[in-house]
Amino acid sequence: MQPPKIPDNEAERIGALRDLLILDTQPEERFDNLTRAATGFFNVPIAVVSLVDSNRQWFKSVQGLNVSETSRDVSFCGHAILDPQNVMVVEDAAQDQRFIDNPLVTGDPDIRFYAGAPLVLHSGATVGTLCLIDRKPRQLGESELQMLADMAKVVVSELEATPKA
Repeated sequence: MQPPKIPDNEAERIGALRDLLILDTQPEERFDNLTRAATGFFNVPIAVVSLVDSNRQWFKSVQGLNVSETSRDVSFCGHAILDPQNVMVVEDAAQDQRFIDNPLVTGDPDIRFYAGAPLVLHSGATVGTLCLIDRKPRQLGESELQMLADMAKVVVSELEATPKA
């Protein structure tokens, strides 16, 4: 298993994430609507708004899993935030050297497919992903990749519209 690298701008990225004042908040319909729409549109069992904190990825919204966070060192999203311009796609995690022995692949939730669109704030900080997960290998076409990226922009708009205390 290959843990995700730490971005060069990690301090600024974590600062921007914390400034959103959204970590560990209650579920919100505006985010749950987006993850529900993603599971339906992409026909996947799992969709997540994942925010990558210093040592964990915390789920602002999750469909299809009964967890609210996982360790960053096993996260797929920790890898996806390293390339903020592109959707990261893992067609078959059981064949990908970065994830082949990852406990999220070898055990529950049995991840085989992952697609994560980075959540890039207007400041340029990448704070997480809107991701799709399936328990079987699959591919996404160009139009689906674009749709996922567009949906991630909607998530960013909602994150940045969150009232600050």
